[in-house]
Amino acid sequence: MKVKLIRAAVIAAFLPAFVAGCSPSTASPTAKAPADAVVAQASAGAGFRAPDFSELAEQAGPAVVNISVTKPVSAAAGELLPFDENDPLFGFFRHFRLPVPKQAPMRGVGSGFIVSPDGYVLTNAHVVDGAREVDVKLTDRREFTAKVVGTDRNSDIALLKIEAKDLPVVRIGHSQDIKVGQWVVAMGSPFGFENSVTAGIISAKSRSLPGEGYVPFIQTDVAVNPGNSGGPLFDLNGNVIGINSQIYSQTGGYMGLSFAIPIDVAMHVKDQLQKYGKVTRGRIGVAIQPVNQSLAQSFGLPKPEGALVSSVDDEGPAARAGIKAGDVILAWNGKAVDESATLPALVADTAPGQIAQVRVWRDGKERTVSVTVGSMPNEKVASSENPAANSGKLGLVVRPLTAQERSQLHASAGLVVEDAGGAAAAAGVQPGDVILALNNLPVRSVEQLRRLLDQAGKHVALLVQRDAARMYVPVDLG
Repeated sequence: MKVKLIRAAVIAAFLPAFVAGCSPSTASPTAKAPADAVVAQASAGAGFRAPDFSELAEQAGPAVVNISVTKPVSAAAGELLPFDENDPLFGFFRHFRLPVPKQAPMRGVGSGFIVSPDGYVLTNAHVVDGAREVDVKLTDRREFTAKVVGTDRNSDIALLKIEAKDLPVVRIGHSQDIKVGQWVVAMGSPFGFENSVTAGIISAKSRSLPGEGYVPFIQTDVAVNPGNSGGPLFDLNGNVIGINSQIYSQTGGYMGLSFAIPIDVAMHVKDQLQKYGKVTRGRIGVAIQPVNQSLAQSFGLPKPEGALVSSVDDEGPAARAGIKAGDVILAWNGKAVDESATLPALVADTAPGQIAQVRVWRDGKERTVSVTVGSMPNEKVASSENPAANSGKLGLVVRPLTAQERSQLHASAGLVVEDAGGAAAAAGVQPGDVILALNNLPVRSVEQLRRLLDQAGKHVALLVQRDAARMYVPVDLG
């Protein structure tokens, strides 16, 4: 049975008559700590009663917002009639010169929360990605058009700003203090039902998900559904410890597995977006994998731990420092790397140029290596200031790399994806990706890409660089 990881935002083509929601309740304008304890102990010998989340919901709820976005539709899609030229209705519309029905704008629903009284709001990057307009609705029914201060796709964090003062705010906790089994509460707008509260427990910590290497996710069994994206995950003291981001599902709905971005990761990204409008990450140029019992025995490790280096970039910081394939990284700047998922976030959070002390296991003993951290290329390598060309069959808008970008990516040629649609987008190609080759033939210009596509069959393989990783993406051209 197919199981897939799904971003928890609702995106649908809504007709106005079908836009639905709940009437939010008005609550206190400030967020305070819930009184004493949420879990009430019963009389001696009777154990514990079920937790009561009502006070937490009342006090923290006003700082949780509903986010709705409008995304543009391509001109070509907007001009399409819902029937072809052989349909009698086609002639009817043309004869009487009636307006041609056009596809409705794409609308989406997500959640967020206010982190400062002057209007800064945190949510998921995928909630506002490609949005033409972002609207924020508070529980007191006030609505604001938000400015997107910045987004970071690697962590799936976006920072918004609304023009308002004296707003209720959430209290920020520390995700490193959480424990497996503790109660947590999610708030958000699942399927557009605003200010919904669900509860559960933390199922696991530091989960590594496919394609999400920079975030050690918090796994919960809280009911999170499409529309909960970007909403807060609270502990029982009313502190935000995470941002609900993804669900693992066979159907697209809740199935007991939901994942949240740790608030420590989110606040680090938020601070950079607020100050610089972008996120700078460290990089050392290694590929890693988990260490299981068999690998630990093979390398002589006392127990399975650390991150096994499977390959090293020959020109990267790790190679210059002497790190080799087969090394097991056990600690980064004094912080233990108990599992491989921990390392990417530690490296990414280290400022480029800083010297990191890395404890590695090699040849049956530990040693410490000093690594001067490099800089990861900005995820948005593409600049919309330069003209782009459309590669029709793929559905991509691309442009050549600049000299600076070629230097950053260590690539002699390539095309930056400015916008993705059609067959390539369906295959997973994203804006910011760099197309290096088609069917193993290097791509040096837009014209060359078009010629290669004209000569190709119905299936092509694109060699794509995304951040520091290269991968082949099979595309079915139909």
